Amino acid sequence: MSVSTARGAPPPLARIVTILRRHYGEPPAPPSRDPFELVVWENVAYMADDKRRAKAFEMLRERVGLRPQDIAAAPITALRAVAAHGIVPDRFARKLRDAALLTIDHFDGDLRRALVLPQKEAMKALRLYPGIGEPSAEKILLFTHTRPVLGLDSNGLRVLRRVGYGHEKRNYAATYASVREAIAPGLPRRFDTLIAAHQLLRHLGKDLCKVSAPRCGLCPLAPHCAHARGLPRSS
Repeated sequence: MSVSTARGAPPPLARIVTILRRHYGEPPAPPSRDPFELVVWENVAYMADDKRRAKAFEMLRERVGLRPQDIAAAPITALRAVAAHGIVPDRFARKLRDAALLTIDHFDGDLRRALVLPQKEAMKALRLYPGIGEPSAEKILLFTHTRPVLGLDSNGLRVLRRVGYGHEKRNYAATYASVREAIAPGLPRRFDTLIAAHQLLRHLGKDLCKVSAPRCGLCPLAPHCAHARGLPRSS
């Protein structure tokens, strides 16, 4: 049976992952499974690409350390040197320190304490941190193998929306909720599949399924994509 099911329904997420794996190969592993390190990753180099962000992360690991106690005790100049891999380094040096102090003050220096809370409370705890909204909090729950949820960045969200999941809404949060609700019934429960989905959808969004001028002719999902096939999209 075709992966695009009856009446042009989009393919299930597991099938999308299979198609993208065939096209791109195995996706990279997440930068860490530690929740605080993942918060640091989000703040270490604002608006930097993945390569520069990884350099900043490793520089922080080598020169300061990645524990909240290390970052809280570090000179602000050392944090600024790391954050200079992105824009507004003064602001993000302070955010790194704020994240460290928050972890020490609220979670006795170990953010893993928040992950044992019920999901709603864990999400609330993670969203106390700079740069962590609902999608990033879900991504942390996923990358730490805490909850099998599909945290999407803007690239992955755009891909799924164009494929045919959910509806475009007036704001990002509403669109995100619509896509997540639409894909939930067929969501795999395996962490490896969900992590691969996040990484591969993000890659496709950055590579081919761009905001403007998407390169549909090169996209492996084009035969199963409402946008590529020119089907009307709900507003």
